[in-house]
Formats: sequence, C-alpha cells, structure tokens
Amino acid sequence: MKNGIFLLSILSFLLISCQPPEDDTVVMTVNGAIFSSEMGLTLSHEHVMVDWIGADSTGYHRWDRAEVAERVLPYLQEITEHGVQTFIEFTPAYLGRDPFILQELSQRTGLQIITNTGYYGAVENRFIPEHAYEESAEQLAKRWVDEFENGIDGSELRPGFMKISVASEEPLSELHSKIVEAAAITHFETGMTIASHTIGDRPAIEQVELLKSLGISPEAWIWTHAQSGSLDTNLWAAGEGAWISLDNVHYNPEHTAGEEGSIEWYAERITELKEAGYLEQILVSHDAGWYDVGEPNGGDFRGYTDLFDYLIPELNDRGFSEDELNQLLVKNPQVAFSIRVRVP
Repeated sequence: MKNGIFLLSILSFLLISCQPPEDDTVVMTVNGAIFSSEMGLTLSHEHVMVDWIGADSTGYHRWDRAEVAERVLPYLQEITEHGVQTFIEFTPAYLGRDPFILQELSQRTGLQIITNTGYYGAVENRFIPEHAYEESAEQLAKRWVDEFENGIDGSELRPGFMKISVASEEPLSELHSKIVEAAAITHFETGMTIASHTIGDRPAIEQVELLKSLGISPEAWIWTHAQSGSLDTNLWAAGEGAWISLDNVHYNPEHTAGEEGSIEWYAERITELKEAGYLEQILVSHDAGWYDVGEPNGGDFRGYTDLFDYLIPELNDRGFSEDELNQLLVKNPQVAFSIRVRVP
C-alpha cells in the first residue's frame, strides 16, 4: 500500500474501535497502534539487546530469546514501579533488533514497547547490510515501508519510527546521504519519525539542511545524542524545529559536579534549552540496557532508573515544575513519535 493508505487504515480502525481524544495522533507499538495520548510516562531512547558482530554475521541464531528476556525482565519491571508506561527501543536492524523479544517483554510487563526500522551507518558502516551499497534510496525506503505496512521478518510486528545513523564529525558520505534520503522517502510514505544517531555539530546541520531540501520539516527529525553537539547548534537545530534528544543520562560517582556527562551537566543543558524557549522540543533518556550477545549472560547491564533517582531531583532543585517535567517525559514523546507526515 502506498501514499499513506496503510496509515489511513490504522486511523480508521482506531476511530471505529474507540473514541479518540480531540486531535489525537497514533504511535505504533509492537502490539499495534495506540493513541499518542495513551503513551504516558515514556523512556524515549533505550536498548534491550545489542549484537556487535556485524551485519554480515548477525541474526536470530546468535541469541537465545528466553535467556535474553529473563535477563532483561527485572529491569523493565523496575521502571514500571516508577510509572513508566512506554519504552522506546532503539536497537536497529543488523545490530541486534528482535521485535519478538520486545513483544514478549511487553506482554509480561504491560509496557508499551516501540521498535524501529532503518539502517545504522556509524562505526565505519559495520552494521550496514551489503545490499545497501548497491540499492538506491528509493529501494531502501521500499524495504522500510514494507516493514511498516506488512511487518518485520514475516511477522505482524511493525516499527514505530526510523533509527538511522551517520559518521561522526564528518561531511555526509554518499552512502549516508542516501540513508537520510531513504528516511525522507519513508517518512512521506508512512509518517514515521526519523531518529538519527548523530555525533557532533556538522553532521547534524547537514542532515537538517538535506531533509529541508527534500521537503521534510525538521520536526520529523530527532537529533539522537544531541548532547554531543554544542549548545549553539542545539539551539539552531531546535530553532529549525528539530527534536533535541539528550541521551545517556547516567550517574557516575567519578564525575565532578558540572563535568560534561554528569547529572548536573545534563540538568544545565536542559535548563539552557528551556530558557531559550525550547522545552517542548527536548527528549531525555538513558540510552541504557545493552544485553551484549557476545558476552556471558549479556555482560554488564545498565538499568533505566538514573533519570528518576538523580536527574529529576536535580531538575527539581533548579525549580522545574511538575508541569515542566510532565512536558519532558510525557507530552514531548507523544508528539515526537506520532505517526504523521511533517512538511514545511
């Protein structure tokens, strides 16, 4: 199905099945479409599992689903105790994405889990499948649209956003420009948001400009790892309409107060963006988890609670209101991951 027909079918089903809040949109979870207003408290960038072996060797044969689920389950149960209702899983295809594990974990915890489509170009293209070098942007987009319309790997499990990535602090290569263009085409076809792993200012600026040239509003683009960029470029991107995603929030006792990457540093960056008028464009999460397929029992696993244990208290100390925290953790993800086409 093309040109939004599948999206319209989702909306029609929801309209028939229940009465939506006024002007509501939808998001796509591994258990199907829900209204954005049903997301509740959301962790907007996390991981369950990763496989670093490379695109040419990874696959479902590399892990035991039951073992992974049992290892991760307590960490997901822990965040439900903090009121989390939606968990957005960022592991891309060819790097350990497994929607079947995500669906099981969703069913066992009650969490609404969202998975993704798209290709990951960072780390010297190690996780890019061979066909991506030869296929056009249109052909790559066709693959991603097919996952949204028909399901991943023969299942009925569908992605709710795109996860792409580009090289750090470099001009966009021909391959990475093609990935961004494929994401733009897919956005036109599906309304899925583009979340891009982007380290540093230059590739962020180039992606925003490229998307604009392709007729896509930067409102459809999330600067994942925006904390790697300067404040000035964060402010510029937000001014263009982009989402500023401050990920990898974690408490490290070796950090000095205010040191880059510390809880105080994140709180200060959020405060600076808020004071500039961009509170409604900030996403914040842990970029945590990471069951490592190549390590015994998944290796070290970082949980998903430092935001609640450390960052929110720090923001409270800086005078953030309950409404402002609700904006960050509830309202912003609802808008950022809604399924809708965004053009200038």
